[in-house]
Amino acid sequence: MPMWNLDATEKQALLRRFLRYVNIDTQSDDGSEAHPSTEKQKDLARLLADELRGLGCTDARMAESGHVYATVPSNLPAEHPAAGKVPALGFLAHLDTYPGTPGAGVKPQIVPDYAGGDLTLPATGAKIPAASNPNLARCLGHTLVHTDGTTLLGADDKAGIAEIMTLIAWLSRHPEFEHGKLCFAFTPDEEIGRGIELFDLAGFGAAYAYTVDGSDLGEVEDETFSADAAIVTITGHDVHPGYAKGTMINAVRVAAGIVEALPSDRLPETTEGRQPYLHPYALDGGVAKARLSLLVRAFTEGELSEREDVLREIVRTVGARFPGAEINLEIKQTYRNMGSHIAKDPKVMDHAVEAIRRQGLVPIRRAIRGGTDGSKLSAAGLLTPNLFAGGQGAHSVREWISLDWMAAAVGVCLQLVRVWLDESGAG
Repeated sequence: MPMWNLDATEKQALLRRFLRYVNIDTQSDDGSEAHPSTEKQKDLARLLADELRGLGCTDARMAESGHVYATVPSNLPAEHPAAGKVPALGFLAHLDTYPGTPGAGVKPQIVPDYAGGDLTLPATGAKIPAASNPNLARCLGHTLVHTDGTTLLGADDKAGIAEIMTLIAWLSRHPEFEHGKLCFAFTPDEEIGRGIELFDLAGFGAAYAYTVDGSDLGEVEDETFSADAAIVTITGHDVHPGYAKGTMINAVRVAAGIVEALPSDRLPETTEGRQPYLHPYALDGGVAKARLSLLVRAFTEGELSEREDVLREIVRTVGARFPGAEINLEIKQTYRNMGSHIAKDPKVMDHAVEAIRRQGLVPIRRAIRGGTDGSKLSAAGLLTPNLFAGGQGAHSVREWISLDWMAAAVGVCLQLVRVWLDESGAG
């Protein structure tokens, strides 16, 4: 089977796209009820819609919600064995970046022909240490891009966007490459679990899809965490601290007590693999009122319920230590593990594994300790595993990526298109 590798010119075009996209601030906001949660996500959405039209996607559009949609029609002749049989295939990536780390004023640092060792972040002098980033050793000789140390990079998921756009550009230059109908979408608010709210599933038009939002070279993922959000609202009583004895009820202390009581072996920083966790990630307020936000994550709904029961008991126990404090715990469903849905039609994963093999890579089948838009899409009937995009150190000021891994992701997407075509024409 042929491998589709980008040449030097195409790789530089991929890099330019990526740099252009990461320089647009698209942080989402989990405290906003708007759609999208931040208007600035539309800055990138509008740019992409324009670029898609420039690549020949005449139906490219940005919805008021910030979602971007486009298609590339099938180019199969009527006599082709797969004509009318190959399912419409979708590719998605998300526009927004993580709201917890600065995302404006990104200053990408380019390292051509990486020779090994630590990467220095010039704005702070901090390091991306090779010892704790073993994938750096797999990228010797590659072109790397990393942050300056003051912001995230945005490879999650602007790498996926750049790769999908490069795929479309490649198809426009190679009309001889036969394919069925291809559907593309870029979604807002994925980082806050709302990427599929207001998504036009019928208008998208795909029968199967893939998010391009993963990490390591060769990865394909068919499981995500099941996820809920927990909000603890604490109402205390504020008085002058000089005369507070027996009167003040300090909501900040109540919140601190809840955080301190969380099991230390079930936090993000102490778990791995399939272990669940509770993650306190935001605390706002003062003596009179405080709001504590937590993530609840587990691969099974049973484990998710267990973590929530633990939190309920902690709230009850800590509340008993602070008579008069009013504590309200609200738990909201975010998304569920997509694995049970994808398992009903294994070919969507089998074809991804085959595409990775055809591109000369070793497939790595994993469960994501996180979520993608594929969770809700799969639950809605559009099976959507996750392909690697190449980014490392997501959500942090030490985020980095290999251009060579990005180019490999484009090649895998092309292989995937061909695998579906070959399978559909086999019979």
